Amino acid sequence: MSTPALDQKLKRRTFKVIVLGDAGVGKTCLTFRFCSGSFPDGVDSTIGVDFREKNLTVDGEDIRLQLWDTAGQERFRRSMISHYYRNANAVVFVYDINCKNSFTPGLDKWIAECEAQGLTPSKIPMVVLGNKADIQKSGCVPTLVAQRYADERGMPHFETSAKDDSKSDHVDAVFMTLAHKLKHYRSGAMFLNSNSSPEKGTGSVRILYQNK
Repeated sequence: MSTPALDQKLKRRTFKVIVLGDAGVGKTCLTFRFCSGSFPDGVDSTIGVDFREKNLTVDGEDIRLQLWDTAGQERFRRSMISHYYRNANAVVFVYDINCKNSFTPGLDKWIAECEAQGLTPSKIPMVVLGNKADIQKSGCVPTLVAQRYADERGMPHFETSAKDDSKSDHVDAVFMTLAHKLKHYRSGAMFLNSNSSPEKGTGSVRILYQNK
């Protein structure tokens, strides 16, 4: 028997957001912070794909973001590339502002991989995110350099810290920016159905957090 709550759930549009970046830049901590509102006590390196969901209300519409966090190490992700990118609706490129190699050539590699899968800023929303702003070591990636890099590629740029509670609103801003852009897609072909979830046979996929 149908109920108002069930009807609403079935109507909820679901968007797949993939989070890319080198190992150790804080991808898992960022998705955990956004979905749970806190910093994880301990984080192991991702092997395969970590999967989290959060339900949001954007301009009066209930939507769901599925956050796919892949292993940054090539040996753990090579066999999963095609599945990981399939039906992606948005991309977050993450670098550690204290590690220049994670910025470039790190981001160059991830952007090129997206392009090879047919994903570009002209087709789906993409953002560049500098993480670990709470540390700010000498020799970090300058904000203006990162901003120029993102501008040249047609993407917004953010800096934040998944660890620092005072910057948690910055983490929210990244994903809410994507949520607003996704919500206003005119074509129904641009989003997944509300029952979408990782398929069988995709390697290590864990549903770690689901916001009801």
